[in-house]
Amino acid sequence: MLKILLNRRSVRKYKEKQVESEKVKQILGGGMVAPSGKNKKPWEFIIIEDKKILEELSKVKPTGGKFLNSVPLGIAIIGREDISDTWVEDCSIASTFIQLEAENQGLKSCWVQLKSRFTEDGKDAEGVAKEILGVPNNKRLLCVIAIGYPDENKEPYREEDYVV
Repeated sequence: MLKILLNRRSVRKYKEKQVESEKVKQILGGGMVAPSGKNKKPWEFIIIEDKKILEELSKVKPTGGKFLNSVPLGIAIIGREDISDTWVEDCSIASTFIQLEAENQGLKSCWVQLKSRFTEDGKDAEGVAKEILGVPNNKRLLCVIAIGYPDENKEPYREEDYVV
């Protein structure tokens, strides 16, 4: 597991290669088994492979999400406040598990925060992205995890990079 943690780096450049459905299934499985407060699992995941939708999402948060226009796969992390008051923490853990399983599958990822962020013209980024994805108002959108085959090489962390 430490090797996966050391290798996992945020990547923003991806090859134009679709992520295989079996890998997507495994990645989603990683999110589904994440721990949550009282095991309520207040999350839903939306698979985004449509280039037009990813292009629209890339414009929502151009300073941190512009690269979404070139990713093969995005996973939107939806939270349910009506299920748990710890939805942010629970969805964050599920997001991390998704990223770690993506790494385990030989892929790279990057978290694009939408909750509490704003568009270039000052609109609520979460609200705009929810509209694009058709997420109802009674649900929250924490982030989109970009996933794909990397088209940039980042060195893994080294054991010297952390102190035990």
